[in-house]
Amino acid sequence: MQIHSAITPLRKLLKSVRQEGKSIGLVPTMGNLHAGHMELIKQAKSKTDFLVCSIFVNPLQFGVNEDLGSYPRTLAEDSQKLELENCDCLFAPSVDEIYGATLEAHTLVQVPELTENFCGRSRPGHFDGVATVVLKLFNIVQPDIAFFGLKDYQQFLLIQKFTEDLSLDIELVGVETQREPSGLALSSRNNYLNDEQRQSAAFLYRTLRDSAEQINSGHLDFPALEKAAQLALQAHGLKPDYFSICNARTLRPATAEDRQLVILAAAFIGPTRLIDNIRWQRSD
Repeated sequence: MQIHSAITPLRKLLKSVRQEGKSIGLVPTMGNLHAGHMELIKQAKSKTDFLVCSIFVNPLQFGVNEDLGSYPRTLAEDSQKLELENCDCLFAPSVDEIYGATLEAHTLVQVPELTENFCGRSRPGHFDGVATVVLKLFNIVQPDIAFFGLKDYQQFLLIQKFTEDLSLDIELVGVETQREPSGLALSSRNNYLNDEQRQSAAFLYRTLRDSAEQINSGHLDFPALEKAAQLALQAHGLKPDYFSICNARTLRPATAEDRQLVILAAAFIGPTRLIDNIRWQRSD
C-alpha cells in the first residue's frame, strides 16, 4: 500500500493509474477505523480497480465546543488495517495540506435546505465543513466511485445533492450501517462510552425499530410517535437531540402518503452524541 500525505505526488500516482485504464474508488474517513469502515473498504475493493482511503480529521466540521482535540487519532493502527484489506493507497494529509495556512478564510461549500435541520441545526456549520472537505477530496482524487456509510444519512443526501448540482461525474455508493450485536451503530465515538453507557446507547436503535414497526402496523400519528420515542429514550438515560420521521428523499416531515421513510435520531449519553437512522419502504 502506498501512503501519501501530499496532494501533488498523489495526483501523479492517480494519473498513471488512469492511464492504465483502471477505475478509482475513494473511501473518505476521519480514521480510527472500525468494522464499519472495513465494510466500506471491502465493497470499494470489489467494485473498483484501485482504492484510495483518505484519513483526515477535518477541523471545519467541528464546532467550537466539540471534540476536535480529543477525536481519536490512530494512524499507525489504521494503516495496518488497510494493509490487511489490500487497500492500494492511503492519503493522510495535514490540515495545512488541505486548507493552507488560512483555514478561517477558506472557501466554503454550502448545500441549502437539506442541511437546515437535524444535525445541521444542532451543529451549525458542520455540513459546510463536510461538503467542503468532501468536494476537495473529490477534486484531488477524481474517483469514479466514492463510498459512504449510511449511518450518516443526512450527510449522504447532501453529498448526493452537491454531486448532482455541480455535475460531478462520480458514482456514489451508500453502504449499510454496521452494528454491534446489541444493535448499536458502529462509530468512533463509541470509544467514549463505558460499558454501562454502551448498553444504554443500544436502546437508540431499539427505539428506531419499535417506531418503524408501529408505523408498519398502521400508526400514522407521526408527531405522537416522535414524542413517545423521545420519552422512552429519556427513560433509558439518553438525552434526545431529535427523533424525526421524514420523507427519505427530502427529509421533510413525513405524511401518511409517503412510502419511502426514514427516522433520524440523535441523542446524548453523557457528553457523547450519537446518531442513527432506520430507512424502509412502506408496503401497507
